[in-house]
Order: sequence, then structure tokens, then C-alpha cells
Amino acid sequence: MKHKLGWLLAGMLSLAAFVALAAGVILMRTHGLTTRAAPGPLERWVARRARRMALPNDAMSRANPIADSPAALADARAHWADHCAACHANNGSGDAELGKRLYPPAPDMRLEATQRLTDGELFYIIQNGIRLTGMPGWGGGGSAKAAAHGEEDSWKLVRFIRHLPQMTDEEEREMQGLNPKSPDELKEEQEERDFLNGGSPDGHAEHHHH
Repeated sequence: MKHKLGWLLAGMLSLAAFVALAAGVILMRTHGLTTRAAPGPLERWVARRARRMALPNDAMSRANPIADSPAALADARAHWADHCAACHANNGSGDAELGKRLYPPAPDMRLEATQRLTDGELFYIIQNGIRLTGMPGWGGGGSAKAAAHGEEDSWKLVRFIRHLPQMTDEEEREMQGLNPKSPDELKEEQEERDFLNGGSPDGHAEHHHH
């Protein structure tokens, strides 16, 4: 029986690999290697199946050791705003300049396709990334203490992902203040501070004659 199941599994994997290869050939002949075209239904189907098959079985059943609490969500919001929002947006919609330019684009993580994944699957993806996408793996490296701290942060992010569909406007506004700033944005903020402190809009102090 086990022998037959092994052959069946091998056959299914071979079929999936063949479908993925065929889809890739068709897409390249149609669109080349451009990332500007949106992935079609077949490509999305193959990508989802490949992701599911790539996840270890024990990853699916792992439980989140971090309790759901305001403190855990606050930590995760700050982490997300600083590290994840550039691709996924503060609200998880994927409506961010970088996220929209990835191939495939960053998904709307508030929707069922993400929310139906188990906590263990979300944790595994955060830690290890997903090949052939823009999603990097954030786990591993450094000392054992650093790795343990990184795992704790990833589990908190899982809690935050679960919270995304109920996110409030106030939370989004708070996160905007935590988002990394570009050099141009930092310069603009400094010029505004200089102006409010008595300088002129071009950054030079005004001279008052009495």
C-alpha cells in the first residue's frame, strides 16, 4: 500500500512540475520575461499549488506561542510599518509602489487566500520566504538568542496578519509615523521644521529689521 501511495505522490508531483513548465513556456512565448503583465489565472493556480507543495507538513500544524494581546499587536505594528509596509502597505492591501511592481504583485493579505493559511504556514513563509517571488526569508542567521528573538517577532507578525481585516484608521495613522522615510522626505520634513522655527521655506533664516 505504501509503495502504491509513493508512486501516486511521485506521479502527482511530476504532473504538477509538467504543468508548471508548460505554463512557463507559454507565458514566455506570449509575454517574454516582462513583469509588467499581470499573472493570468493558470499562472496564479500553479503558483498557489507550488507554494502549498513546498511547505513542510509540520509547518502547517505549528501553533502560535504568542498570545493575542494589545502589547503583541503594538510590537507587530511597529515592526510591520518599518520592515513590511514598503511592499505590503500598512493595511496589508499590497497597494504600495514597490509591492505593485513585484511579480507577482504583493497580495492583499486581508483576503481569504492569505487568511485561510494556518498560523504555522504564515510563520514558515515569513521565516523562509517564497522562491520566485519578491518575498524574502527573514529567519536564520546570527546567534541563537537573535534567532529566537527573530522567531518571536515573526509569530507576532502572524498575529498582526490575522488582525489586518479589522484594522482601524487610527492604527494606520499611527503606522504612517513609523514608516521609513526617503532622503527627499527627510529633507522636506527638516525644511518644514526650519520654517516653523523661524527660517524661510528655502532653509535660510529670515532677517528681521527693527
